[in-house]
Amino acid sequence: MNKSFAAIISCLFAFSVAALAQPLPKIELVPVFPKLQDDHPVWMSEAPDGSSRLFVVYRSGKILIVKKGSDGGGAKEFLNIEDRQPSVDNECGLLSIAFHPDFKTNGLFYIYYNQKNPADQHTQPQNYPIRSVISEFKVSASDPDRADTNSERILLEVQQPFSNHKGGELAFGPDGYLYLGLGDGGAADDPFGSGQSTSTLLAKILRIDVDSKTRLGRGPGARQYQYGIPTDNPFFLEPDMGDRGARKEIWAYGLRNPWRFSFDRKTGALWAGDVGQDLWEEVDLIVRGGNYGWSVREGAHHFKPGPRGAQYIEPVIEYPHRPNLRQQAIFPDHSIGLCVIGGYVYRGTKFPELEGVYIYGDYNLGTIWGLRYDYDAKTVATHGTLLEQKKNITSFAEDADGEIYA
Repeated sequence: MNKSFAAIISCLFAFSVAALAQPLPKIELVPVFPKLQDDHPVWMSEAPDGSSRLFVVYRSGKILIVKKGSDGGGAKEFLNIEDRQPSVDNECGLLSIAFHPDFKTNGLFYIYYNQKNPADQHTQPQNYPIRSVISEFKVSASDPDRADTNSERILLEVQQPFSNHKGGELAFGPDGYLYLGLGDGGAADDPFGSGQSTSTLLAKILRIDVDSKTRLGRGPGARQYQYGIPTDNPFFLEPDMGDRGARKEIWAYGLRNPWRFSFDRKTGALWAGDVGQDLWEEVDLIVRGGNYGWSVREGAHHFKPGPRGAQYIEPVIEYPHRPNLRQQAIFPDHSIGLCVIGGYVYRGTKFPELEGVYIYGDYNLGTIWGLRYDYDAKTVATHGTLLEQKKNITSFAEDADGEIYA
C-alpha cells in the first residue's frame, strides 16, 4: 500500500468551463507527502484558520498534522485515542474529523470513531457489540498543535449490530450544521431493514446543530440531547415516539454505506458515494428527505420487495461489478468497479480544465472517474475515466484552496 498522499493533477490542455459536454481531461497522481509513512490514512482535512495545517486521520486512532507544501517529514501528533481501540474490525476505527466553522476562535472540532461495547453492558433490546461515537473536542489552551483529550463531549452514540458498514464521515455544510453519514449496520442484505426505516439512525445521512441542545418529550420520559435538531429537518414535525418513531436527526435515508460525501463549494450540492453489495455501485446527489432506495434497490435496480408504487431517487451515476451487466446500467459505457469512493467537485485554481468535474474512484481497482453535472437540466453532461491505476484509494480530500488529494 502506498502510504503517502497524492495530489490529483491534470496533464491536458484547458477547456471552456461553459462547455459541459467537452471530453474530460486525463490526470496523474503526484506524491505530496513522501515522508508521511504511517499506516492506514483514511481522511484528511485542512483547518479553517488560515494556518495551512492539514490533519491526517488514521484508522488506528491518531491524527497527525502536516504543513501544506512540506514533505510530511515534520508531522506532529495532534490527537491519539489508540488506547480506546477504535479499530474493532476492518471497517471500524477513527474515520474522520470536522472542524467547527468558528474553529479559529473557539478551537472546537469533532471526530467519529468506533468502540466495542463491554461484554457485560447490554444495549437493550439488542445486545449490539459495537457503538459509533461522535464527539466534540477542543484544542489545547497551551498548544495549538495538540488536542485536549480531557475535553471530550460525547454528542451521540449509535449502537451497531455488526462490524462493517460504518459510513463514518462528519462534515459541516454551508448552513453551519454538522452532517453525519452512517451505514446500515453491516452484515449483508440489510437484515434489520434499516435502509427504509425512519426509526433508526442507521443507513442515513443525519443533520444536527452542535451549538444548541434539543429536549424532546415531557415529564419523566423527556430526553435531553447533547445537540440541537434543526427545525427544518424533514421529520422534525413527526410525532415524538422516542425510539419507535421517525428520528428527527435524519436528513436523507435509503443508503447502504455512504463512504465519503462532500459539498460542492460553488453550488452547495451534497454529493455521496454509496457502496453497493453484490452488483452495483452508485453516486448520489443528496437532498432533504431523499429516499435512495436501499435495500429495496441496489443502485437503480431491484434488490428486495418494497411497497408497490414507492418512489426512490435515482443515482446520478452507477457502475456494475461485472462487465456483462454494463448494458443494464444507466450509462453502459461506464467501466466496472467493486467499491465506490465518493469524492469532490473540483473548484481549485491550478487545473482549470477540471473546473466543475466531480471526481470519484474505486477502492479495489483504483480507477478514478469524473463527471460533469448540469444542475439546471439535472443530468450528467459527460463522464469518463480520468486515470487507471492499481493502488487502493480509501478517500479523497480537499484543501482550503479547492485542490483535491487521494
